[in-house]
Amino acid sequence: MSTQYVMGNGAIALGALAAGVNVASGYPGTPSSEIIETIAKYRHEGLYVEWSVNEKAALEVAAGAAYAGARSLVTMKQVGLNVASDPLMSLAYVGVKGGMVIVVADDPGPISSQTEQDTRRFAEFARIPVFDPCSPEDAYQMIQDAFSYSEKYHTPVLFRPTTRVDHAYAAIEVPEKTVAHTYEGFVKDSARWVIFPRLANANHRAIEERNPIIGEDFSHYAGNCVIGTGRKAIFTGGISYSYVREALRGRDDVKICRIATPYPFPERFALECLKGVDEVLCVEELSPFLEEQLQRLCGIHKLSTVIRGKSTGDGSLAGEYDTDLAARYIARFLGQEETGENPEYSDPPRLPVRPPVLCAGCPHRASFYAVKQAMKGRKAYYCGDIGCYTLGNAMPLDMVDTCLCMGAGITMAQGLGRTDPDAVCFAFVGDSTFFASGMTGVANAVYNEADMILCVLDNSTTAMTGHQPHPGTGRNMMGNMVDKMSIPRILEAMGVGYVVCVDPLDHKSAVEAVKEAADRSGVKAIIFKSPCIALGKPEHRMEISEKCIGCKKCIREIGCPAIVVRDGKVTVDAGLCTGCGLCSQICPVDAFRKK
Repeated sequence: MSTQYVMGNGAIALGALAAGVNVASGYPGTPSSEIIETIAKYRHEGLYVEWSVNEKAALEVAAGAAYAGARSLVTMKQVGLNVASDPLMSLAYVGVKGGMVIVVADDPGPISSQTEQDTRRFAEFARIPVFDPCSPEDAYQMIQDAFSYSEKYHTPVLFRPTTRVDHAYAAIEVPEKTVAHTYEGFVKDSARWVIFPRLANANHRAIEERNPIIGEDFSHYAGNCVIGTGRKAIFTGGISYSYVREALRGRDDVKICRIATPYPFPERFALECLKGVDEVLCVEELSPFLEEQLQRLCGIHKLSTVIRGKSTGDGSLAGEYDTDLAARYIARFLGQEETGENPEYSDPPRLPVRPPVLCAGCPHRASFYAVKQAMKGRKAYYCGDIGCYTLGNAMPLDMVDTCLCMGAGITMAQGLGRTDPDAVCFAFVGDSTFFASGMTGVANAVYNEADMILCVLDNSTTAMTGHQPHPGTGRNMMGNMVDKMSIPRILEAMGVGYVVCVDPLDHKSAVEAVKEAADRSGVKAIIFKSPCIALGKPEHRMEISEKCIGCKKCIREIGCPAIVVRDGKVTVDAGLCTGCGLCSQICPVDAFRKK
């Protein structure tokens, strides 16, 4: 054994390797991205790993491997589960032969997501088990247990870390070497693997009969545990369990009941916890899942125990928890605020608000600015997407009118165009997102004779989530160089009549390309191609000469964080500037020069 100091995502990856995972697939999405990268770094012989083009593809790859008896892992963030829900709902009915764990990283806050959705709800909806780790150390062991339960009950299982588990660090004891799980291989059996209505009906009944058995099994699972005694109890799970432990450190007069497997709910364990308890507080982030399960249980068994939580105003229905917030809810529950027993919980000074912005030198800034300048005097709608370029909504660019989910900008632009034929409708999509979920929208636009301009912001990477490769980069997670997929050629093959590539940092040419596209009818595409500034070091930087007249047009129009005002004068922050040169192309007095 050796000790590794790793991030929570690394602990999950190492746990999967210790379980002998054979196939690992996923789609990058914060806070889950490092799991696949760690697996690729430490993979054992016989392990296949890939970044899939989207979460649906990733889950289907893993399901195929699990049909053959292999142990498979698939990773995504909570909104990615929406993309993967189509195969997941059917897979829950079909089942698996090899262990299959679906890691879905939830993001309370949300810190880097569109939603705060709670994957425990999805587990109940799909009728499959879910595991809820509370720390990196816990996640390392629990994901190995998840593979075992998956194989025992022939079902995919969900594994639900949250951001604070994913991004925490801990020292983990791991084997010096891991080996791949051995498996039989795929055995043809259409009565099992081909889902038809009759089979689906029978399997649905089997699932409903099976889940109480899993719940009973979970009642004996080591992760579900009790600490302390008393007439009052706190039910909790996930990272909230760590907060509760911290808030109540040194006390044993309150019963702490951890639910590590929230679905199927371990009823027997919960009933044992409720013995001798008059009142319960549920401390959990996001939805009142545990609270509702306990209310149902008390109703069925006619228990007089009072269940408190979000429905009683003793918890927040949105946002992250932390130790201080958990301590406040607990203090109120224990009646310590009124008696003066509650220790002082003083809020730290608020940090200054620093909204995220596009990096200095980001080519997306130049792309947005070119479109904005070309559309002066014309009515236009700008449909955005999920990625770095969502930050194009910030002033002074103000170039993102809508942002819903990955790929939606392309089809939403079509919808807006149907409501306002006089407007020029733009859709912005990144190169990675184009492959993930953009091509369907393009096919819809061509087939239904839309009038729109697709702007592909091609920076040759998946920048927002950590620079993962995609089909357009020419390499994959197995370390192989592969043929790059050409976005222009794909668009031409799909029937887009006007496709042009332009360097967004050549401002004049970029503006002209946008104007020409806007004067054409039908579906048009402009590929703004320039690499992410994080992929290389700048060859030079910009500086401001004595020609500067202090008009501040550079600041007002592009908002580059490298252009600042110091002592009343516009200057370039040499520590931020990448030398992209966009500022020099818009300065009315040619005050910028290369340094």
